[in-house]
Order: sequence, then C-alpha cells, then structure tokens
Amino acid sequence: MNIGLDMMGGDFAPLETVKGLQSYLAEYSSPAFLFLLGHEIQLKKILSEYRIPADSYQIVHAPEVIGMQEHPTKALKEKQQSSIAVGFHMLATGKIDALISAGNTGAMMVGALFSIKTLEGVHRPTIATIIPKENGKTGMLLDVGLNADCKPENLNQFALLGALYAKNILGIESPRVGLINIGEEEGKGNVLAQAAYPLLKENKQIQFIGNVEGRDLLLDKADVMVCEGFTGNIILKLAESIYEVTRHKNINNEFFERFNFENYGGTPVLGVAKPVIIGHGISQAKAFKNMIIVAQKIIETDLLTKMKTAFES
Repeated sequence: MNIGLDMMGGDFAPLETVKGLQSYLAEYSSPAFLFLLGHEIQLKKILSEYRIPADSYQIVHAPEVIGMQEHPTKALKEKQQSSIAVGFHMLATGKIDALISAGNTGAMMVGALFSIKTLEGVHRPTIATIIPKENGKTGMLLDVGLNADCKPENLNQFALLGALYAKNILGIESPRVGLINIGEEEGKGNVLAQAAYPLLKENKQIQFIGNVEGRDLLLDKADVMVCEGFTGNIILKLAESIYEVTRHKNINNEFFERFNFENYGGTPVLGVAKPVIIGHGISQAKAFKNMIIVAQKIIETDLLTKMKTAFES
C-alpha cells in the first residue's frame, strides 16, 4: 500500500506534515509506505530532525509549490513540478494508491477531475464532512461545497456514495439516508428537494428515511444527510464557527470538541476513480495523521471497487 503525501501543502507545511507523519508511524504497527512529495533538501533536513525512519518513506523531489491563491487550472498546467501535479501524475500512473494534500483546494479538485476522472456512471463527484451527533455517534453531510447547483439525479448519487462511505469507513452497518429539507413531510421544499425525494425513495441501494430538518442535523435521526453544495457549505461553516466560539470563550465540552475538523483529517473526494483526500489549509499534525488514516482505510476496505460495483448495477 503506497500513499502519496504532499509535504508542501498547507499553511504550516512541511513542519506539521512531518509531525503528523511521525504520529501516524508511532501509532500503526503496519503502516502504509509513504511517498513524500516536496523539496528534497528541505524535507531531508526536517525528517532527520524528527527521526522519521528512513525505511517508511521515499522522497519524491517536487521543487515547485502551488500557492493557495493561485488559479488552479493555470497553476497545474504551468507548475508541472509542483507537489500536487507530481502527486496526481503518480496516482494516475499507479505509482501510489492514494493522494493527500492540504494545499490549494481548487488545484486538488481540478487534478482529481482531469487526472483521475470519475467512476463510470457518476455524473459529479462530491465532498463530504463528518457531523458529530449529541449521543456520541457520527454522521456525514454531503455535498459541502463542490456542487453549489445540483440536479435531483446528483443528490440521488451523492446518497449512494455517502452510504457506501458511511458503511465502509465509519462502520455504520445500515446507514440511514435523509434529505435536508425545510419540513418532514413528502412534497416539502424547493423544486430540487421535491424532485429528489421520489428518486431517493425508489433507490433500493440505500435506506432512505425521508426528509430531515436543520434541527435534526446533530441528533441521531439520519446517518447520511444529503443536500446541494450551497446549503451544505453554509452548514459546514456554521459548524466550524460553533467550534471557534467555544474556543474563544474557553468552553470545555466533550461534544463541542468533536467539531474540531482535525479529529477527522480531511475531506474525501467521493465519486472519483482513486482515493483523493483534501485537507484544510490550516491543518496541523493531528489532521495530517488522520488524513493518512482515512486514506489507508479507503484502500484497506477496497471502497472504490465497491463504489464502482454499485454504479455498474
């Protein structure tokens, strides 16, 4: 199992990336082999300082970095030696089994769409976020920003992708799928919600439980909650602000601590043919460690093959 890790992506790279790698290797008795993408001289120095075992990684020299504010498509085209571009080339050619980066999100999405492509039958890939429940359980919400405008068929596919991820990665045996709406009754909502409801209801590959409202998000009503990316991103940013408020006010609460994105690592791009994990630009060691763990779980559970089979059927 070979995982590519962009060592230069993120506000605190490569220091926090190395710390995350160190933590991951300390916790796993059978870790994946890591291909570290970045400036070789810079990486050698810091890897030596943190005593990262030399047999656990291989440095792939990538002297260029795509900045957070650069235009994604232009940067990928012009910076062929950047850590992200080199990583996608390795992923596309089978030299690595998954790619992780906390760098330019747009560049990661462009790379995923044009270097890796979507699974056959998937109209649009999606990105998801973890939702902590008040009873200690975990759910997920998708889409959270990749697809601001959607068709009903897109939401139906997001539901299947989310259910497969919830079952194989989150360990939820029979994920309950809910449609984010402004009311519980069938027929509620805007044109998109009204048209998506019957598709979800007829989808035999998921356990659809109907509409879920905003007040249900943190309760244990549904395991997978589906909406278009405009609504999902607003919910995601609201959840992030809740965590920030608790930090600023020194509120120490086990439930609110679960809103810390670093607990979950990064966002998987669901619907593309190979595992791609996108991290927050402010990711630190804990997030990088968890991103590697998520990538490893996706590979170990053969999630992509299961998604491919589901869409073929």
